Amino acid sequence: MAMLKLRDYQETAADFLYERDRAMILASVGAGKTAIALTAMEAMLKDGHVNRWLVLAPKRVAVEVWPVEAKIWSPRTVMAVATGTPAVRRKAFASDAHVVVTNFDNIQTMTEAELRSFDGIVFDELTRLKNPSGKRFKSLEKKIEHIGIRWGLTGSFTSNGLEDVFGQCKVIDRGILGRSKGAFMQQYFVLINRDYGQWAPRPGSFALVMDKIKPHTFLLESKEYKDTLPPLHTIRSECVFSSNEPYIKMKRDFVVDLGGEQITAMSAASLTSKCQQMSSGFAYRTDHTPGVRKLITTKTPVWFSTHKFDRLQEIIEENQHANTIIFYQFIEELEELKRRYPNVQTLDSPGAVSRWNEGKIELLAAHPKSAGHGLNLQYGGNKIIFLSLPWSLELYEQAIGRLHRSGQKHDVWVYVLMTKDTIDDRIFSALTNKRAISDIAVDELK
Repeated sequence: MAMLKLRDYQETAADFLYERDRAMILASVGAGKTAIALTAMEAMLKDGHVNRWLVLAPKRVAVEVWPVEAKIWSPRTVMAVATGTPAVRRKAFASDAHVVVTNFDNIQTMTEAELRSFDGIVFDELTRLKNPSGKRFKSLEKKIEHIGIRWGLTGSFTSNGLEDVFGQCKVIDRGILGRSKGAFMQQYFVLINRDYGQWAPRPGSFALVMDKIKPHTFLLESKEYKDTLPPLHTIRSECVFSSNEPYIKMKRDFVVDLGGEQITAMSAASLTSKCQQMSSGFAYRTDHTPGVRKLITTKTPVWFSTHKFDRLQEIIEENQHANTIIFYQFIEELEELKRRYPNVQTLDSPGAVSRWNEGKIELLAAHPKSAGHGLNLQYGGNKIIFLSLPWSLELYEQAIGRLHRSGQKHDVWVYVLMTKDTIDDRIFSALTNKRAISDIAVDELK
């Protein structure tokens, strides 16, 4: 396959990586971060600066994105994918491939011997390593100590706040923000609730932190490539309960009777989840039965309203059954989709990605976590419907970015189903606020 040419902004980003041993690319969804990285990686291999690359990515991206993109942007590079069974992973690491791609979940099973031959590493998506106290991070940090070339790709350093930045920078270069998370917190944050370990950024801390990150980061603003993307339209579609009394009672009393079934929220966190379920028209009844060694927990969905699914059908019909991705949060939402639409497919369906991109799937159901970073779905349609929303800005933006990315030829339409006067409003507002925090961080990097 003939190698395509990068756009000017992508060439500049690839040069930025090539010129630095430790670097990060901060770019919105659809900017072509994988193509940028592959181009720089191939140049490093060709010029003898790196002998072998390791790529860490989410599993679906490792399997379905990197091998495909490599054939387009780096056809001379031999790539092996180390996912699946231990035997398959061992074979990939033992191969002569220039690049080995594996998923973050394999970090703790990788051995130091397997990693000894690598002298370059790419983290895609860098936010997967934002927790420096986690077992995954600690295991990786020790195993890659000998690797000098480290590049990170991300869409947002601060998807959930400034605190996320430390771990991501530490895995790239300890010199950026220091070695100790505690010292970082003490310097840039103030403890506002000792009992719950809640911290808030000190005044001016955003600017100070971003100033330290800036020399190591290539910021690719959307305005630099927005002319290559079609317009994005987000439509809030309001739904109404036939009766909101069950929702109000659950929110007030932590318990409600649905058709003779008692639904109970055992904590504030549980109440939040129950309210989100009920905004979609159902709630899980949780039962605990004694097992041999521990209690067995079962969840039984109890439905009381079909308002969101009725509105979903209206939107599908209004769009004349155009190919559509439907994002859900709860398994029961997926089960209801399967009951209503027997032809609905999921990303786990055989050949789902290729069949979608060929226009052969009308309805594709996906959880935002399974359709995240790097997955190319822009060729199969331009309609997205959120049955319910994730709390994570990163997941929300990445989900939309499956269609609104380079290669999309049509306006992208995103429909967000929101039940009036419910937690849906709070979640959407939280996403908006997190977007504001992320925008502040980007402004400080300019």
